[in-house]
Amino acid sequence: MSFLLENSIFTTLSEGIISGAKDFSCGHPDLDDFFHNDCIAYHKSLFGKSYCFLSKGCSNDIICAFTVSNASIFTNRLPNARKKKIGKDVPHKKRDLIYPAVLIGRLGTNCKYQHNNVGTELMDFIKAWFTEPRNKTGCRYLVVDAYNTEIPISYYKKNGFDFMFGSEEQEKEYRYIEDDEPLNTRLMYFDLIRIL
Repeated sequence: MSFLLENSIFTTLSEGIISGAKDFSCGHPDLDDFFHNDCIAYHKSLFGKSYCFLSKGCSNDIICAFTVSNASIFTNRLPNARKKKIGKDVPHKKRDLIYPAVLIGRLGTNCKYQHNNVGTELMDFIKAWFTEPRNKTGCRYLVVDAYNTEIPISYYKKNGFDFMFGSEEQEKEYRYIEDDEPLNTRLMYFDLIRIL
């Protein structure tokens, strides 16, 4: 059985939950700051909606949290090889310049639960959530702007995501980042048709 299924309750990440979960930490200062200080403002501004899994035993114990918002993959600016790779399973007559997607804006697991396979279970939940019959929107792809460090990149690759661009140089050009500047994040995608 899954850890999340057995030990948690899924809910919207509200102001009350956040204020009661002072010790919630993903071990990453940017993620922690977002969930504690910005996610409610994002929700109120309609930029993204945050959700969490709470421990069944303690409503102030957030096991993991994530934020999603609407997005698109604009293929007209992608290199031809990447455009073909992303759209390879799209029927030719449906190929377009824009594909519907959902952006996973933030995703984090509480440090004390990071060795229970929670991250993979959470990603499996998100994938299923956007392909179930009651889903409210058409969504072909999940997109993430992952921190360009070993652990997050490995996590997304392990969960079936691929880079939107074949190289960091291509991505810098697409994002108008100077050659001598670091690429702090990498755009990655997952084609949801793979799980249907």
